[in-house]
Amino acid sequence: MKQTKNTNKNSGATEFQISKLSDKILKLSEHFKKFKKDKHSILGLAKTVNKRKRLLAYLKRKNPDSYSKVLKELNLRK
Repeated sequence: MKQTKNTNKNSGATEFQISKLSDKILKLSEHFKKFKKDKHSILGLAKTVNKRKRLLAYLKRKNPDSYSKVLKELNLRK
């Protein structure tokens, strides 16, 4: 999300948190391509994915328009 990455004032927003978690998930996925036996980081990846999943469910309940916008911008679900 280009808009939320540039604003430091809105770091508590659900959309911003989902965006940051998505970035972290991508970085960890790249890390696992190199280090396949890093089991401790796999736990961190699982926690991150589940946290993003919970935030997306919350956003879907509270603000469906923003939810669909986030999905479209981050290419999460098709």
